[in-house]
Amino acid sequence: MIRKPVMAVLAPILAGMAALSVAACEDRHDAMANPRICADFKANPGATAAADPATPVEECTRRWAYSLAGARDSAEVVADAVVAACAPVLSKWNQASLGQAAPAGGEQALSLTTGQPTNPLAEHSSFAQGRALFYVVQARAGRCKAPPVVNGAPEGL
Repeated sequence: MIRKPVMAVLAPILAGMAALSVAACEDRHDAMANPRICADFKANPGATAAADPATPVEECTRRWAYSLAGARDSAEVVADAVVAACAPVLSKWNQASLGQAAPAGGEQALSLTTGQPTNPLAEHSSFAQGRALFYVVQARAGRCKAPPVVNGAPEGL
């Protein structure tokens, strides 16, 4: 009778156990996902777009953030890319706000969130950056699906 060394017999068993433990970890990680926090891309924001001039920027950042959330870069870097992708929409919002009247008496406007002196363009930029970062983190936390892509951009843009 030919005897195999103990390690030769145990090696395939140990390899199988290791593979099962890795799979269990991956399953546990997927179980930690929370798809209930994911955005619904079937909803049509068109109805609120006319009432709120921020809606196109909101939609752009949400769709691009979900699309780019899988990148291995930090959430801040991905959010910067999202804002860059949404620059045309943000510029359009900024352009529309240029005709708005400045505060009376030469007073400088104050940010409602920080209390610091600001202007509409700075607030729009801050809004876009904040929403982009939020949506990247939301998509990662929920392991959310990205919207469909049409011609290299998220559908709906």
